[in-house]
Amino acid sequence: MTAVHEPAVTAPADALSVWPASAAEPRAGELTVGGVPLAEVADRFGTPVYVLDEDEVRARCRTYRQLFPDAEVLYAAKAFLCRAMVHWVAEEGLGLDVCSAGELELAVTTGFPPERIVLHGNAKSPRDLDTALRLGVGRIVIDSPSEIARLAAAVGPGGHQKVMVRVVPGISAGGHEKIRTGTDDQKFGLSVTDGHAQHAMARILAQPQLELTGLHCHLGSQITGVRPYLAAVRRMTGLMARLHAQHGLVLPELDLGGGHGIAYRPGEPALDLTLLARKVRAELVEACAAAGLTVPRLVIEPGRAIAGPAGIALYRVLAVKRSGPHTYVAVDGGMSDNPRPALYGVRYAPRLVGRPGTAVPAPVTVVGRHCEAGDVVAADVELPADVRPGDLLAVPAAGAYHLSMASGYNLVGRPPVVAVADGHARLLVRRESLDDIRSRDVGL
Repeated sequence: MTAVHEPAVTAPADALSVWPASAAEPRAGELTVGGVPLAEVADRFGTPVYVLDEDEVRARCRTYRQLFPDAEVLYAAKAFLCRAMVHWVAEEGLGLDVCSAGELELAVTTGFPPERIVLHGNAKSPRDLDTALRLGVGRIVIDSPSEIARLAAAVGPGGHQKVMVRVVPGISAGGHEKIRTGTDDQKFGLSVTDGHAQHAMARILAQPQLELTGLHCHLGSQITGVRPYLAAVRRMTGLMARLHAQHGLVLPELDLGGGHGIAYRPGEPALDLTLLARKVRAELVEACAAAGLTVPRLVIEPGRAIAGPAGIALYRVLAVKRSGPHTYVAVDGGMSDNPRPALYGVRYAPRLVGRPGTAVPAPVTVVGRHCEAGDVVAADVELPADVRPGDLLAVPAAGAYHLSMASGYNLVGRPPVVAVADGHARLLVRRESLDDIRSRDVGL
């Protein structure tokens, strides 16, 4: 296993640096996004509520297309998906990376071209594979040896399906040990070190109905430096060279996955996409030239880096409690709509909106409403000392892995999603109601 470390690009320590580009403060205490005051969104749609800046999503899609003009850019649907997001991604020229029949069906029934979709996952169910074949998904990423025979049988002797193989390159990268997926001895992919990846590719080549189009790897999530990706290019091109020598195989695609890190608080590091695009391209060309290979088409899968900075979570303060040396500000959401602080210790920078603070900032811990001591939204942050019940708090960089990982804990219902653009707000995903919850409970 290779651990790669380097200094990362640092986001400017500006109070609005982690907010969408459209964020503005026309008056003290008033914050607008997409031309819409956040306090108005909260009043109209209730809280908790997720606000998604459509122009920010589209701009980030376009940035990827501009920086990686020769690559195939797939939006990673697991970060956040709804029908509007499917439309935006399609209109901006991106493909989709999905991990389940649910994500796949939502995309295709919304009108997304199935041939521009890649399905992967470490444990694909029969329904996942059947749905992928029925809808005509572009490529399926093989993640375990058992999938080869299952997929070949499902395709049938007269069928055809393009596949890639997920390779574990033995590189440690990512913001937390639970989201590092490029290392050996884990559930994802097939290892080069023990030969399982090479054996799987030989088995695929023996199945005429399966067309091996490339290699896939994913190093992890929230990666803020370029060097791990360059190491992955070298490892993967080395493997491609060995495949060419052994089987005469020339693979046309190399998928480096995603994991592009963003800043959650002012001053935190973020991945420099301009540097990434330039360095990866140069490394790929150089490595292929040294190995005598044709340069494959690069595929990348950004999710968080597109949706994350475009989203804001709005909460209403329910209680303020002082216990010992700490002040706890309890809000009407928490780990049921954002489990990431409990899972990964993620830290956010909430802000009072809707009124100006009339007191100096003081340290508080913003907590959720759920029956867990670990239900913390933002630990040790500064808010005006006069924060009180009824106040509105906004959490930036909340567009990815919040609602998509939400649960039914305490049966409070998942929040709605509201899009803002050009001074208008519209509902994309409605709030989960008690009737929704009751309708699933069919037994007595």
